[in-house]
Amino acid sequence: MTRLQWRTAGESHGPTLIGIVEGVPAGLQLDVERVDAELARRQLGYGRGGRMRIETDRVEILSGWKGGVTIGAPIAFAVKNKDSVMERLPTPTNPRPGHADLAGCQKWGHRDPRAVLERASARETAARVAAAGIARQVIEAFGVEVFGYLTGLGGVRCDPGAWGAAEGRRVDVRASSEFLSLDPAADASMREAVDQAREAKDSLGGTFEVRALGLPPGLGSCASGPERLTSRLGGALFSIPAIKAVEFGLGMEVAERRGSAVHDGIVPGGAAGAFARSSNRAGGLEGGMSTGEPLVVRAAMKPIPSIRQGMPSVDLHTGEAVEATYQRSDVTSVPACSVVGEAVVALTLAEAFLEKYGGDSMDQVAAALAHHREELRRLGRPEGVQEG
Repeated sequence: MTRLQWRTAGESHGPTLIGIVEGVPAGLQLDVERVDAELARRQLGYGRGGRMRIETDRVEILSGWKGGVTIGAPIAFAVKNKDSVMERLPTPTNPRPGHADLAGCQKWGHRDPRAVLERASARETAARVAAAGIARQVIEAFGVEVFGYLTGLGGVRCDPGAWGAAEGRRVDVRASSEFLSLDPAADASMREAVDQAREAKDSLGGTFEVRALGLPPGLGSCASGPERLTSRLGGALFSIPAIKAVEFGLGMEVAERRGSAVHDGIVPGGAAGAFARSSNRAGGLEGGMSTGEPLVVRAAMKPIPSIRQGMPSVDLHTGEAVEATYQRSDVTSVPACSVVGEAVVALTLAEAFLEKYGGDSMDQVAAALAHHREELRRLGRPEGVQEG
């Protein structure tokens, strides 16, 4: 078995985005239309810019399957760019605040922000969504669901009870929202906020939440910091451009409560007849491991730094104070970011799942999962008591 790994390559205005997903077990019936549907969802959301009218993202599987079924080999794929004009675009000399432009030039020691921004662009996240569209099908085959949705935009907050209110119809409620939220009542206020920001030549940030249902307990590890699922999920979300904060469960609120109002009591029963929790304030993680309760993680995205009203900058050649160049951009892309957030969480969970239940084929993974579930049932019975 090869550990699940993924990697992307390609520039925003280059000919194509390339990805490789390694470690997907053999025997998975891969649904390419499902991958394309995730790519299409990444392009949704009120407040997007002109690029979304140019690109129609589709994935092309280049290797790793036969007859629609994975063969255990690395899966290579491509997502082509229609807006492939990188070599014809001018080289800006005035780096944009909030972007990677200046820090990248300082890192590599050159005066070509385009050589930085083409890879730093959030366009790269299309390849991540495609990679997740492949890898997540492994854990979905074993009953794990990963679901992301917008929870606030530009100061407008969605109803905190929206998740529960939409139970049983969450996919449809999210699909009907132009912001990919679960609170239709908030859409009008968020649309107004976007329109006002557009009129002011400004941009908006916001928040989203990702939940994972059906996770078995014990994914991740407390043995070392890098193995903790908390740090891995946090790192995955912080790897998305413009993410400035991540929290699990109660998040920052834990600092304001007493311990009795923070920790989740352990009670008899639950899935597989083992243990359950009286609450889920921890967001499904303890000691860097999954508890079997739903994973709940939220992230905050800053406003897009490309704004039409302009920002102060310095010319890289003359050293004079100038205004940063405005390049075509969105007013907001938080709805799309919720899709990307869902994708990187799914990738991280698929990696942790296959570490725990590793096998070269889907049948071997299923056998390992079944064995662990039996262990959980035994753990949930008092010592010396046999299953009747």
